[in-house]
Amino acid sequence: MTAEQFDDSPPSKTRLKAEADAAQEIGRQLVDLPKDKLKKLPLEEALLDAIAEAKRITSNGAIRRQMQYIGRLMRDIDLAPIVEQLQKWEGKHQEENARFHHMERWRTRLLEDARVLELFIAEFPRTDVQQMRTLIRNAQKEAAANKPPKSSRELFKMIREVMEQTAGVGSDEDAE
Repeated sequence: MTAEQFDDSPPSKTRLKAEADAAQEIGRQLVDLPKDKLKKLPLEEALLDAIAEAKRITSNGAIRRQMQYIGRLMRDIDLAPIVEQLQKWEGKHQEENARFHHMERWRTRLLEDARVLELFIAEFPRTDVQQMRTLIRNAQKEAAANKPPKSSRELFKMIREVMEQTAGVGSDEDAE
């Protein structure tokens, strides 16, 4: 045990200020959330009203004062479950971006090198090979003729569907 744990004196002004700033920053994150995500958080009615008001305010000074008010309201509530949920959502967002970039890399590789199709099929055996070859060929022709990338988009959709089927990921991702 540290000496700080045995200390019965009140917390320092510096620590109180740091905690208030942290609560205000969490409040800022809450203001940036869409309404459907706000409803999923355990927030008091007064705090929800203050957040809704902050979204309506356009004046910089008024926004600053409203954020201070939100921070003051947040001092009285347990921030741990709110912070935990915000971190989950942020992690999921980063995970989604990584998956999206992975699919884009597959599409680029498939369009640049015909041998990559064999690697894709080996990794994702449920692939409709004939349809994928057709999409690759059409996307290459469209790119060469400077046409809109319709087949390239279709190829991306097919890659996404095949990867989601293989991973067992469906439309229930947003169930949290």
